[in-house]
Amino acid sequence: MTARRRSQAERDEITVEIGYALLSACFLGALVFAAIAGPAAVWNLPPAVEKFLLVAGASVAGVLAVIRVIHVLRRHGQDR
Repeated sequence: MTARRRSQAERDEITVEIGYALLSACFLGALVFAAIAGPAAVWNLPPAVEKFLLVAGASVAGVLAVIRVIHVLRRHGQDR
């Protein structure tokens, strides 16, 4: 296994791709959280339902954000 140094352009490309993956994951997470937990902020729901919506929204948003990061970085690795 030989280790070769990456060029500055390759390092910059990876940095940009990681930034894109994180930014798009944050946007997706915020959008999904707002869609699921939004009704708790708008309507007067029972406390148990509000808590469930907040927990469900945070859970689903977190899982989808992680999946988004993995998807973007894997796709970038396959393109190289």
